[in-house]
Amino acid sequence: MLRGATIKSIDERYLIVLGACLTQFFVIGLLFSYGLFFKSFELEYGWSRTLLSSCISLAFLVMGVLAFVGGRLNDRYGPRVVLSVAGALCGIGYALLSQVTQPWQLFVLFGMFIGVGMATHDVVTLSTIARWFHLRRGMMTGVVKTGTAAGQIALPPIAALLIVQFGWRSALVILGVAAIFILLIAASLMKSPPADYGSDSHSATSGMAFDEARRTSNLWMLCAIQFCFFPTLTTIPLHIVVHGMDLGMTPALAAILLSVIGASSVVGRLTFGTLVDQIGGRLALIFCIIPLLISLLAFLLIHTHWVLFGAVALYGFAHGGLFTAVSPTVAEYFGLKAHGTIFGLILLFGTIGGALGPILAGWAFDMTESYSIAFGSLTALLALGLVLVMRLPTRQVAPKPG
Repeated sequence: MLRGATIKSIDERYLIVLGACLTQFFVIGLLFSYGLFFKSFELEYGWSRTLLSSCISLAFLVMGVLAFVGGRLNDRYGPRVVLSVAGALCGIGYALLSQVTQPWQLFVLFGMFIGVGMATHDVVTLSTIARWFHLRRGMMTGVVKTGTAAGQIALPPIAALLIVQFGWRSALVILGVAAIFILLIAASLMKSPPADYGSDSHSATSGMAFDEARRTSNLWMLCAIQFCFFPTLTTIPLHIVVHGMDLGMTPALAAILLSVIGASSVVGRLTFGTLVDQIGGRLALIFCIIPLLISLLAFLLIHTHWVLFGAVALYGFAHGGLFTAVSPTVAEYFGLKAHGTIFGLILLFGTIGGALGPILAGWAFDMTESYSIAFGSLTALLALGLVLVMRLPTRQVAPKPG
């Protein structure tokens, strides 16, 4: 029996899902759309892909550090204020990209605005969902993460159209202003459940405290796993469009690659969101990583256009599954008491790897005029992650009542 679960609270849960979806939509949609501006910056200023990629790497590094902080703030103050500030910063930073003329300005905007704004989109929204939904936690996490997929599908083509119609500078302003408006609306829908919401074993105060969790090997194993697979999740979406162009695709056709990733990731998010509730986090992670490895091998070895589209579809399916499976896995192993803090720490390790991936891929391309080294390195790191996942315990660690 759910204590405190009135009809009003049940209805409120789905407004919270909507707010979380909108947050995921715009934050990740903006991130994925940035790759479409690479050619504009190259033509305008002659900046290298290493430079342009390093800005994203800085943003991911900031995201990682502040995700841990954001998780703690969410545990203490709730999601509304945290997401309001973050959303405003993200939109302002994106709009101000239209005014950059020097490389240092890119780093300031990605480090102080966009990276800060993006830091809470996952840890706050998914931790909040984990607290509101107990029996269908994985499924509802998957539903929320379809917002990410929708952003991947919708915003890159919109950004491409805006660039063609209004120029790249105006396109950045339009996207940034729209993000501020939508993200503030989304934040207004978010709230934490009352402390007594849910059954005794699933309440927001059940599970391990952070000090207890950090003494377990499971926490550090999950941190290492996140470090291994996250570079693939950040590098491929950023570089796949220009990789397609390098293989002879038109910009419009190459932009569709991102939409394919987004569309297939919807299937992955919903599939693995449901699956993680049934089979647990360990098996769900294994079933995500295997198709991701296959797609990376295809990127590395096969360069025909139709194979590339097939590979990105498989990649998107696994990509969506991985982003969906982690938060429920954290709840499975550690409970809800310090979910935001624990999830934030795991994301910190992931975003350190995610920060390195894009810049090293850009550097490897600048040195060799090929993505072969980048794709090969990602494959090896992901294989290590698979080995680590297989070493996780097969049974969940029961949270201690709190």
